[in-house]
Amino acid sequence: GVQAPEESEAIILEFQRLGYTKLITTPHVMSDFYRNSNEIILQKLAETNAYLKQKGIAVTLEAAAEFYLDEVLVSRVENNEPLLTFGKNYLLFETNFMTEPLNLKEFIFLATTKGYKPVLAHPERYIYLQNNFAKAEDLFGRGVLFQLNMSSLSGYYSKGAQLTAQKLIDKGYVHFLGSDCHN
Repeated sequence: GVQAPEESEAIILEFQRLGYTKLITTPHVMSDFYRNSNEIILQKLAETNAYLKQKGIAVTLEAAAEFYLDEVLVSRVENNEPLLTFGKNYLLFETNFMTEPLNLKEFIFLATTKGYKPVLAHPERYIYLQNNFAKAEDLFGRGVLFQLNMSSLSGYYSKGAQLTAQKLIDKGYVHFLGSDCHN
């Protein structure tokens, strides 16, 4: 992510130049690697919003998180711990890129029964969905919403991701777009 308020300002101004008026930042939360917490994310949001106000930059900036599906996330959902969501309780999550997590369907059921609307981040980038589109169809049928990374459409990640992104669009499976902007 960004390292200084000035870097945030430059990114936000570029999004404004492109016509965006509202941005939702979704920092990664992964127990072993990205050790963000609700408190850390919300504190940085408050600092950034104060900085933008001081600079006279009018943009709506909100924060949620992109949670990695691991035992810590499952435990947090099971124990009704507060999670940073966006909109109407949309819970953005990601998985291992190579293989379908063994607990994916159980997690979707758990999250849904706890009132979340699961949103799978960048489904087009998962090899296990690229190689078996029926799995994407199954997730869609289970109520999972999909957030596509816009860069996938240009082939930035891979030809497989680009083709899967286009197939998701053609099927009407894309609900949200993400920038994957880290800096």
